[in-house]
Amino acid sequence: MRLEEAKLIAERVKETLAPYCERIEIAGSIRRAKPVVNDIDIVLIEKPEAALVMNSLLFSMGIVKMNGPEIKRVYLPEDNITVDIYIATPATWATLLLIRTGSKENNIRLCSLARRKGWHLEASGGGLCDEDGNRIAGDTEESIYQALGIPYQEPKERDGVYSQISS
Repeated sequence: MRLEEAKLIAERVKETLAPYCERIEIAGSIRRAKPVVNDIDIVLIEKPEAALVMNSLLFSMGIVKMNGPEIKRVYLPEDNITVDIYIATPATWATLLLIRTGSKENNIRLCSLARRKGWHLEASGGGLCDEDGNRIAGDTEESIYQALGIPYQEPKERDGVYSQISS
């Protein structure tokens, strides 16, 4: 699907869910502004009282598959696209947004840089942690890049391998 079409669908879903969220952001290939989009990724923090309403809304949108309490996959038959919704907390927000924005290659690069330092980047949103599980960074996307010793990259710059930054 073309980026422009996917953005319209993503914005529609975001607007529907926003009243029940403390925070919501479109992630994935749309955030990276890729010309072709295969699915829609949304990261959100639910309002505490909104979980049941949120689930009802999702089921009214399409076919829902729950992958645990933190991931919900909704197939929108009218639009023929899947929306992956990642439920974050204030503590996991930035890391989850970073990981779910991607790209896969960028995530691998960040995880490899972390491993070289004896750390790990938790895909669940836990942040950048040392070998004892102590959080080093993750309050912002920028903090993870800074802790890894590399310049921050805007989402549009996160595709492929970057020769200017050693990996």
